[in-house]
Amino acid sequence: MADQRVTIVDVANKAGVAISSVSSALNGRPGVSDVTRERIIQVATDLGFVPSLRGKSLSGRRAFTVGLVLHRDPDVLELDPFFGGFIGGIEDAIDPRGYALVLQISAESDKVLQRYEKFAADRRVDGVLVNDLEVDDPRIPLIRRLGLPAVAINPGADFPIPAVRQDPDAGIRATLRHLVELGHRRIAYVSGRPHMTHSVERENAWRAASLELGLTPGQVIPGDFTYLGGASAGSALLALAEPPTAVMCANDLSAIGLIAQAQHLGVDVPGELSVAGFDDIRLGTYVRPSLTTVHTSPRELGREAGRLLVDLIENGAVADVRVSDAHLIVRESTGPAPAAR
Repeated sequence: MADQRVTIVDVANKAGVAISSVSSALNGRPGVSDVTRERIIQVATDLGFVPSLRGKSLSGRRAFTVGLVLHRDPDVLELDPFFGGFIGGIEDAIDPRGYALVLQISAESDKVLQRYEKFAADRRVDGVLVNDLEVDDPRIPLIRRLGLPAVAINPGADFPIPAVRQDPDAGIRATLRHLVELGHRRIAYVSGRPHMTHSVERENAWRAASLELGLTPGQVIPGDFTYLGGASAGSALLALAEPPTAVMCANDLSAIGLIAQAQHLGVDVPGELSVAGFDDIRLGTYVRPSLTTVHTSPRELGREAGRLLVDLIENGAVADVRVSDAHLIVRESTGPAPAAR
């Protein structure tokens, strides 16, 4: 046995039972007595039997896989470390429960929708995770029509499918409060992609926090969640007749791009311009100055989403989950406003 894979036939022969009995015992189905079930499980353990994914699929009428379709340009995705932690969290949750992840990437909306249709038609996955949600996202009615179990990540309020959420508001309010306490009054914002739900929510939270602190919301420049978008936004903001003394960005990549462009233009960060981001990707600790940011939990989001989806597949109903709120991490890229020095 040491030189080849142990099969269900080996377990059945050693335990002196039919193959169907081994299948029932190992998959938790009725049809065998408790004593026989325990003997089969012990024999399987002693032999080092590991059920194949294909075998589990055939016996349980499931694929034992979950799907994730990322609606991103692969070149942009390659630069965004958020997804490494997020996907790692999904694997943390699903692998111990015998599921595998089917990951697909597409930059084109129509192809994204086709991927879900193919998932359902081929019965390739038992359920799907839906992230990077858009306002009036066309994937949601399609997924419901296809009957695919699904879990959404950070959707808006009153969402029609189960969801995992992390509240960004507390972290954004804390960031604005931190900048105001440093003497900043002209605080601009670099936004994300305008059609994305989390981009809209972050900008709304920034506006609300500005008003709560007695500020008139400053200039808003699109940054597209990318390094180059942040650099372009930096050029636009610093060209204003009265440029801001501080900028908050919708994510860390755009903040890092903005800092690099400011330094290229001879603007000291944080001496002349304070910059804060959102996400707390590890790259933000390596750049100089290190990035003040709002810490989110992509691995925790992925882990809870994976767990919730498997629960939904196996139990048929789940409640929404909320992970710990995003919170401010102060580093070197923010400092006193120039007039306050």
